[in-house]
Amino acid sequence: MPSTPAVPASDVDVAAPTAMGGAGGRIALRERGTSFAALVIPPLLVFLVVIGAWILVSQVILAESKRFLLPPPWAVVNVAFLDGHNRAELFTSLWLTTKAAMVGLFLSIVIGMGTAIAMSQAKWVERSLYPYAVVLQTIPVLALVPLVGFTLGYNFSSRVFVVVLIALFPVITNTLFGLLSVDQGHHDLFSLHKGGRITRLVKLQLPAAMPAIFTGLRIAAGASVIGAVVGDFFFQQGTPGIGTLMNTYASELESERLYAAVILSSSLGIAVFLAVTWLERRVVGRWHTATRGTR
Repeated sequence: MPSTPAVPASDVDVAAPTAMGGAGGRIALRERGTSFAALVIPPLLVFLVVIGAWILVSQVILAESKRFLLPPPWAVVNVAFLDGHNRAELFTSLWLTTKAAMVGLFLSIVIGMGTAIAMSQAKWVERSLYPYAVVLQTIPVLALVPLVGFTLGYNFSSRVFVVVLIALFPVITNTLFGLLSVDQGHHDLFSLHKGGRITRLVKLQLPAAMPAIFTGLRIAAGASVIGAVVGDFFFQQGTPGIGTLMNTYASELESERLYAAVILSSSLGIAVFLAVTWLERRVVGRWHTATRGTR
């Protein structure tokens, strides 16, 4: 029988990957372009709809006598952001609120993760501490304001305490959930190799719990900004935070500056949330289904 001509190995090894690599590269570029458009265009459209609805309500629906309740976007920009004095006042107060939020978030992460790790290592610790974590979450902040003020003073420390009070519970619950959700087969493998408690925690539980931990951090990131603004409302001694300015602007019917303060507070919350999300991508990567762009 006539033999089939042999194809040189170099033709297969070089030509096939080149062709596949070119097509794969084009597909990757196309998917990257699609994902970029999918990330940018929908939020941009929603933003334009919100701005359009804002202008419609302000200029058409509201009567002239009530237009001060919802000034148009250009009035907010002109009064709050283009005026040098108002802009400096807003951003100085925003910086103070940012510091309180970041310090409180850092303390919440340290205390919350430490508490969750302790509870994951011993059932009696979980039974002892978890009910108080729930109680801490359910206490109204208003009820603690006099006690916090008398103890810590009506200043920066009190604002940080409010941030910790609000942001601590999500860190504890999500970290504990992740640490306790490790597959039993993995635990058996570590037991087979006589892995100690610390080795099991560092090399198994903490890496496996990272997606759940970062879920709690994202929630705590938004809560930290809310806690800092709430703290500004209640503890107003010293340099005013952005929440203090909101209270002042509302009492003086300075609607343009009030809306500017609200926009800056929301922008701070979005920035902190995106920073935690970026850190999650760097730490967790794309190996976990929660971080994949599957939708």
